[in-house]
Amino acid sequence: HLCWVCVIAATEYHLGLLKAKLAKYRAQLLEPSKSPAAKGEGFDVMKSGDARVALIGFPSVGKSTFLSLMTSTASEAASYEFTTLTCIPGVIEYKGANIQLLDLPGIIEGAAQGKGRGRQVIAVARTADVVIMMLDATKGEVQRALLEKELESVGIRLNKSKPNIYFKPKKGGGISFNSTVTLTQCSEKLVQLILHEYKIFNAEVLFREDCSPDEFIDVIVGNRVYMPCLYVYNKIDQISMEEVDRLARRPHSVVISCGMKLNLDYLLEKLWEYLALTCIYTKKRGQRPDFTDAIILRKGASVEHVCHRIHRSLASQFKYALVWGTSTKYSPQRVGLTHMMEHEDVIQIVKK
Repeated sequence: HLCWVCVIAATEYHLGLLKAKLAKYRAQLLEPSKSPAAKGEGFDVMKSGDARVALIGFPSVGKSTFLSLMTSTASEAASYEFTTLTCIPGVIEYKGANIQLLDLPGIIEGAAQGKGRGRQVIAVARTADVVIMMLDATKGEVQRALLEKELESVGIRLNKSKPNIYFKPKKGGGISFNSTVTLTQCSEKLVQLILHEYKIFNAEVLFREDCSPDEFIDVIVGNRVYMPCLYVYNKIDQISMEEVDRLARRPHSVVISCGMKLNLDYLLEKLWEYLALTCIYTKKRGQRPDFTDAIILRKGASVEHVCHRIHRSLASQFKYALVWGTSTKYSPQRVGLTHMMEHEDVIQIVKK
């Protein structure tokens, strides 16, 4: 019995080390080449609007049609694969916000290794606030699994939060390891072996949750991107109602039909929720609020953030603000810079 326990433990350590080595070599493979000959035609797009959404998916799932329906941008669409060859930006105007939607060229298997311009596609996807992964409802779960694997291999973590691990390299003193929870996937020895693989011999490590070796490697590497993702199943008019119901009940999933313009309003509602944006309206003294021009901020923004958005010197001249809306106990309420704003609040700022 003891012998089997030793074998299992040794296998786990071996797997942990292999994962660390793989992550390190993969990172080296994905580093852009410094030779002038390696420069290809890029298609990075300047970030504009209040948020950026990356639209990714395999060729011919309906991304171009979706972009044309959601925005005033015409993206070439056809029934054959690889119609879109460059990144096409469009703007969705919703609830007073301008949301930049990027129709990225169709990702193919092996994109992370640079196939089909996949590396450039993924580089642009990393700069987005939300990913919309468009999938063909008629093709089951194959596309989703392949795309998740591609994005995972280049450090994009979908619908995951950053591992709660404190990690700080030091100049000396060896490796200091602690945990505030019982660890079932990692041990002190495995953590040391993984750190040694990265040539780190002095560091402070504190596990605040039960994380896997993969999650610990993500913390060491430090360039992982954690972002929300909406799985959008298109072409639901071509599958049974039972299958539509099954897909719609999956977490982070929305079912649509671009061809028949079905459920697009609900998709916009979900997108707004995942972007976590809020509209704030301003009001001048003695005048009615200006509902035509909203200030778009992230959820959890304070009065100070509103001041900075209006003018960078406004916070230094701030005396108090009057706020109407759901963030206050009564309307209007006199508040300071630290007051947290909520969606569709109205604010009047009084200067010194």
